Amino acid sequence: MTRAARGTATDFAASSGRGVRRRTCHRPTLAGVTAIASFTDQVWDDDILPTLTDYIRIPALSPAFDPDWATSGHLDAAVAMLSGWAEARSIDGLSVEVVRMDGRTPVILAEVPAFDGGGGGGASGADTVLLYGHLDKQPEMVGWRDGLGPWEPVRDGDRLYGRGGADDGYALFAALAAIEAARAEGRPHARCVILIEATEESGSYDLPAYVEALAPRIGDVSLIICLDSGAMNYHQLWVTNSLRGLASGLLRVEVNTEGLHSGAYGGIVPDSFRVLRGLLDRIEDSATGEVLVPECHTEIPADRVAQVEGLAAALGDFTKKYPVVDGVDLATKAPAELWLDRTWRPSLTVIGADGFPSTAAGGNVIRPGTSMMLSMRLPPTVDPDVAAEAIGRVLTEDPPYGAKVTWELRETGPGWAAPTLAPWLAEAADAASNAHFGSPCGHTGEGGSIPFMGMLGERFPEAQFLVIGVLGPGSNAHGPNEFLHVPMAKKLTACVADVLAAHATR
Repeated sequence: MTRAARGTATDFAASSGRGVRRRTCHRPTLAGVTAIASFTDQVWDDDILPTLTDYIRIPALSPAFDPDWATSGHLDAAVAMLSGWAEARSIDGLSVEVVRMDGRTPVILAEVPAFDGGGGGGASGADTVLLYGHLDKQPEMVGWRDGLGPWEPVRDGDRLYGRGGADDGYALFAALAAIEAARAEGRPHARCVILIEATEESGSYDLPAYVEALAPRIGDVSLIICLDSGAMNYHQLWVTNSLRGLASGLLRVEVNTEGLHSGAYGGIVPDSFRVLRGLLDRIEDSATGEVLVPECHTEIPADRVAQVEGLAAALGDFTKKYPVVDGVDLATKAPAELWLDRTWRPSLTVIGADGFPSTAAGGNVIRPGTSMMLSMRLPPTVDPDVAAEAIGRVLTEDPPYGAKVTWELRETGPGWAAPTLAPWLAEAADAASNAHFGSPCGHTGEGGSIPFMGMLGERFPEAQFLVIGVLGPGSNAHGPNEFLHVPMAKKLTACVADVLAAHATR
């Protein structure tokens, strides 16, 4: 039922218009394309954007960043807003429920029965499409430009600025609007279940329990559409074929029991930061960024290398669009090698530090200790627990000067490599992208993590996956100036409507 991996170089020539096969199966008529696009545009303008704008105003931080979420009420406010919007939709048979388990964040579960398009066939009531998204948000971050802020939505042309609009508040709206669009134009779809969680930015730790408890209601899933991924541009649909895993932890180095005058003790008592810096050199080459822990690496599949080479040829020097300061040159390797670094090789980032006074308050003192939060992105097929154990071992064994070195593992999450697209889905995604964007579908790996995808893959091993999203160049999820590209979101919604119809008639 499957064919060979689709990601050849010609698949990625979409961006330059070269060498892409044009398919005829599952293509909507021109009138259908116009109607679907018109419907989704209107729903977005009239119904979605006003509520999505209000959602941006809610500081619904993920529990990792708001441990008191149950009392602060922000997550619950976001859940109430989105579920209320969903309940008001005019979809025959739609049911919306906020499901709560003791001690866990709530989820929104929406169920829509199958629709035959008015023709009496083509959609099975037993078959299910699962559409996934999340509503929890990353923290504010600094660096928002003048006039913008995380909780102050601003519409500027095609962009809606503010935290969470693109990552991933739009998902519930797009999923239901796609179902509405299909129905409004007489296009069939299978039974749909929409699942919106509230711990994705914290590693989705609550979600497995919900999926287990709701398994009878979720049903027999043959297609999973994840609306939480990225895009390489805003003029075609992008399908994610891999995601990196994650291992993060707190590294702490303690040397002296109290602060010491650097003039009296400097040169004898080592600075804890210097010790920590040397430990980091054990796991990362500071000159190249290469991760030195073997357990963090994997052999890159040959077909993925071929895909990346095609993508790099189509995009050229994609680093030129990265927001770096003047004079920084990121093109240290060929574009294909850089893309493999982003998707199939590990990378280390220091995402937080403790033990330092501010630059204004710092005195001539050898501080007692230094702590850093380390985040290691891992290739899709690396076992994150094995990698985390190896990282901790390398960091803590035989510490310099006999310093007290501790490694506290905080989080691990598996990566994910997509199963080969079934012919019907490959054709449907390509046709939808051509219909609504005017360009064929692109396929790429993502450097980020969606821990839930691996768990879904294990639970539904026969399901097809369509992992898509609106996080294109500059959208800056997790950072300052995050924005939703509104035309992209509209067209992606229309594409989902087409894919649902293709799935029902496959």
